[in-house]
Amino acid sequence: MKTITKKPSSLIESQSFEASLTELEGIISAMEIGQMPLQEALDIYKRGILLLRQCQETLNAAEQQIHILEDNTLRPLKPDPFGELEDK
Repeated sequence: MKTITKKPSSLIESQSFEASLTELEGIISAMEIGQMPLQEALDIYKRGILLLRQCQETLNAAEQQIHILEDNTLRPLKPDPFGELEDK
């Protein structure tokens, strides 16, 4: 059985998005196995919820930055064969 290390919720903010996502995937895998005591399952479920919220906030912030950079206009991303950005 894969063991999940419990981390205090205060460490979530200092983790990168990628580290949080990796930890969340580990929690999901461990819970899918279903071979842990109820209290441990509840504890890692709570941790998973905190990680999920942190990841969602990070994605929302990135989306907001993209809206600002694109002047609030969404447009399809088209690869530029010459590696240069198109002028608006």
